[in-house]
Amino acid sequence: MTTLCDMHTHSHHSFDAKNSVDEMCRAAIGRGLAAMAVTDHCEAPFIRFGADCEFGCFDEQIPASFAAATEARERYAGRLRVLRGMELGEPMHDRSATEHALGYGDFDFVLASVHNLKNMQDFYYMNYSGVDIPWLLGRYFDELCETAAFAHFDSLSHLTYPLRYVVAGTGKMPDLSLHREQIDTIFKILIKNKKALEINVSGLFRELKCTLPDEPLVRRFRELGGEYITIGTDAHSADMVGKGIEQGVAVAKRAGFSRYAVYEKHQPIFIDIE
Repeated sequence: MTTLCDMHTHSHHSFDAKNSVDEMCRAAIGRGLAAMAVTDHCEAPFIRFGADCEFGCFDEQIPASFAAATEARERYAGRLRVLRGMELGEPMHDRSATEHALGYGDFDFVLASVHNLKNMQDFYYMNYSGVDIPWLLGRYFDELCETAAFAHFDSLSHLTYPLRYVVAGTGKMPDLSLHREQIDTIFKILIKNKKALEINVSGLFRELKCTLPDEPLVRRFRELGGEYITIGTDAHSADMVGKGIEQGVAVAKRAGFSRYAVYEKHQPIFIDIE
């Protein structure tokens, strides 16, 4: 059996999650995981709002998450490799805030993500009636191109994030062939800079019914020369830790990958896919 690791989880130090780091770790051990990264949300542009931020005060939440993961790493040594991480949202929207966020701790692993376009709300909150979806996705992939070129992250998270909500809101899957060149550009930047692409399995349990990105896009990343992938659940509760990781590994294998990576001190440790 392939060793299973979950490189994307959220504890109650994220505004939209409910369980403690300790509870998430115990769930990971119970499901036989070898490693788990704690990657609580830090939406860089919102740091400046401090305690007035709708997502909570990141100056408090991320150091607390880091401390809890450090404690858990010591507590569960030999039973679970606990990796201290962060999901850094919109790192290109406010460079000074991003630098500030990266100073919160000596992270093992940083996910980079884009949850909203600049000066727009999160895709989660948008009403998609009357929205020009190709235009919206075009802008999104343009932002991901810029994000992919950013130096200070390890894996690009949920490449097709908007599809979670576009499909739920419209009942239709957008035609991503319209954005093939943009997506190829993102992949080529990741490959050139030796960055990983995340296979986010959360879409398996939503209307989307596939990983983010899906298997054909993971295969395209491999065809272009992609070497580094991470696999994560995006769990926001203990019951979701590790759920779908085996399916994510299967997607990676069918797409042509023989291994995936976990990161410690920003260095990839490869897990062979059996």
